[in-house]
Amino acid sequence: MSADLVVAVDTPDDIVTARQAGRDLAVDLGFSMTDVTMIATAISEVARNITSYAGTGSIALSLEKKDGRKALVVRASDNGPGIADITRALEDGYSTGGGLGLGLPGARRLMDHLEVTSGPGQGTLIELWKWLAFDA
Repeated sequence: MSADLVVAVDTPDDIVTARQAGRDLAVDLGFSMTDVTMIATAISEVARNITSYAGTGSIALSLEKKDGRKALVVRASDNGPGIADITRALEDGYSTGGGLGLGLPGARRLMDHLEVTSGPGQGTLIELWKWLAFDA
């Protein structure tokens, strides 16, 4: 069921490319325009974190079965410095890079599920899910 589309994220322009790829896939899967916008915005947030903190990484998009339901799955991965305190990184207003601290908490609110796998010196994998309301 997985048809991965991977977008390399190496420059700020790649954020736009990843966002558009997610938007296009969400439209193709029949998401509402509200959900399409939320998915695209969440992708922008996690892609921006890649360029801001890790320098380079990727955004992978796929349709998968998760917890018995179909979901659009977004995986943002990098080999950057990692996140020392994931719980703190998910708090509104917390930022180690001088930003507003809305990226991960905002992405979590926009999507149905968010998981972060990371540690100091281990890079980061962020997985986001948006449930399909129907079988695609």
